[in-house]
Amino acid sequence: MNGKDVSRVGLIINPIAGMGGRVALKGTDGVVEEAIKRGARPIAEELARLFLHELSHYGETWRVEFITGSDGLGEDVLRDFNFPYDVVRHRKVGYREILGVRIPDTTGEDTEELAARMAGTVDILVFAGGDGTARDVFKAVKRRIPILGIPTGVKMFSGVFAASPENAAKLLVEFLHGDARLVERDVMDLDEDAFRRDEVRPKHYGKALTPYVEILLQGAKEPTKTDEAEDVEATVEALAGELEDGIYFLGAGSTLKKLKDRLGIDGTLLGVDIVEIKNGKARILVKDAAEADLLRFTKEKPKVIVTVIGGLNFLFGRGNQQFSADVLRDIPKENITVVAAPSKVKNGFIRVYTGDSEVDGKLRGYIKVRVSPWMERMVKVI
Repeated sequence: MNGKDVSRVGLIINPIAGMGGRVALKGTDGVVEEAIKRGARPIAEELARLFLHELSHYGETWRVEFITGSDGLGEDVLRDFNFPYDVVRHRKVGYREILGVRIPDTTGEDTEELAARMAGTVDILVFAGGDGTARDVFKAVKRRIPILGIPTGVKMFSGVFAASPENAAKLLVEFLHGDARLVERDVMDLDEDAFRRDEVRPKHYGKALTPYVEILLQGAKEPTKTDEAEDVEATVEALAGELEDGIYFLGAGSTLKKLKDRLGIDGTLLGVDIVEIKNGKARILVKDAAEADLLRFTKEKPKVIVTVIGGLNFLFGRGNQQFSADVLRDIPKENITVVAAPSKVKNGFIRVYTGDSEVDGKLRGYIKVRVSPWMERMVKVI
């Protein structure tokens, strides 16, 4: 904080972040046109509005002044609110239209340029995007100022993201009050081309300064512990033998890939597969399904099997946006099976965020998590 009456907050929006999630592209870098062809629409501005709407409820924010990028980089959203703001016009931002969808013609270089210009003038830089945006922001500012991510991307494995846009607003208020301590959080990103080929190639870019309040900030991605691998194998084998005939939506991750292998199907590691079990035999109906594919089968009373993303503690909302609010709305909670290594639920809670309060509310409370062949643990969903 700068000790002045007015706190200057940087805001950068990556307008294409997250577009690849619901259409099973696992990211948006370099595939915007393909995402739109599959039916994707921009979501980053909508989620940034949720952040600003929540922030507007706090009386203390009268002293917030935003510094933002022009047009779709922040200005377009802030124009709809009463916060004072200045615009950094680093260049003329154009627009392009793809199959009737109009999006700002921006790149990661715009994020880097804006972040570098803001670094010496703001108390904290808030950005709306995913891991790629976090990487670009961190590259420009390093540890000169704190950064905080509004989660609008697909993966968001870095530890600099709030758990939701609304929590980002709450965390910013705590920071403005001086009640959020600054901690070092990992900035990570994956090779998205390799990710789409079911190859996980993470890269660590450094540790950023981020305001921290427990529950409001997510963790960073963690792998399953080596000493739990055999337990996971045994749990998956037991679960595979218990599945009844029907339609299943099998989620992403190494635990679910073990289940797919055990069922004898060529399922994806990092995508969602639609599987039918009939007379005890499994076959894939749709491999690497998008939201639209899942919606075609929701009337078939499907069962969902998912795992928890280690470190992030997310069940829905990170890396599996195919499970949208529209998909989950008609699926009873009792039709959702969660299987995870014990370390992934060690905090005693897991998260969901679909962007729909009614659907999230249905999922919250407690859910059974299969943690061994013979044991389930009741874990709170927040």
